[in-house]
Amino acid sequence: MSISRRKALGRIGTLAGSTALFGMFKGMDAADKVLEEKGLTGRINHSVCRWPYNNIPLEDLCIAANEIGITSIELVGPDEWPLLKKYNLDCAMPWGAGLGIERGWNNPDLHDELVESFEEVIPLVAEAGFKQIITFSGNRNGIDDKTGWINCQRGLSRIMSTAEKHNVIVCMELLNSKVDHADYQCDTSKWGVELVDRIGSDHFKLLYDIYHMQIMEGDVIRTIRDYHDYFSHYHTGGVPGRNEIDETQELYYPAIMEAIADTGFDGYVGQEFIPTWDDPMEALNQGVRICDV
Repeated sequence: MSISRRKALGRIGTLAGSTALFGMFKGMDAADKVLEEKGLTGRINHSVCRWPYNNIPLEDLCIAANEIGITSIELVGPDEWPLLKKYNLDCAMPWGAGLGIERGWNNPDLHDELVESFEEVIPLVAEAGFKQIITFSGNRNGIDDKTGWINCQRGLSRIMSTAEKHNVIVCMELLNSKVDHADYQCDTSKWGVELVDRIGSDHFKLLYDIYHMQIMEGDVIRTIRDYHDYFSHYHTGGVPGRNEIDETQELYYPAIMEAIADTGFDGYVGQEFIPTWDDPMEALNQGVRICDV
């Protein structure tokens, strides 16, 4: 599945010492060793999205993830999962099914094709030992909210038995329709929460993208506290610009991460900002440290 995202910036920094570090993990619990070696608290499980680092070979990103203390690389498909396994990495949010962001479940003409795609990939996700797969509502194209809910419910309900059988969560991402994804339907927490209630399965949840929802509605911490049961995954990104999550942007991520941790969330937070630093791995390392509350 090909999904258009903004091009990543920067160049890979020096990764010396990563091979030796990985050797320490071999035959041991990678997550525990990361916490021990990197001094991480363990309250937040750290992941990174692949696409902002598309100009870096995936194997180099795997090595860097081990070095930084990240235990998942996400938004990668089945062909790339074996490389993640080589480096003891999880894939917190796989992709590989569906028709992209703009063509989704709100269009009943696409349901048969979408069902076939997800029915094929969900068992592969489970076989790989992963727990979720990403999906999208699609663009409105004149579809009102109520009709969008009805159409998505009808389509997604057809794959819930497969998701439940394989214990895989189908996770719909909340995206902004103001800046990045014009006309996208699942563009507010309210719309997504209503859809989760309509489907009524523990195997359908939402990906709460902090960057996107700050643009659309703000009130991030209150939303997390009120609706955390609906969210099975989180993404970061600086606002405005979707760059580093430091003092250059308007959100204070340590407080947001505290709110997430306080809900008892035991899933992953995925870094999805576009690095602007000369060394993107240093920017990524900083993002993890900011979020490690």
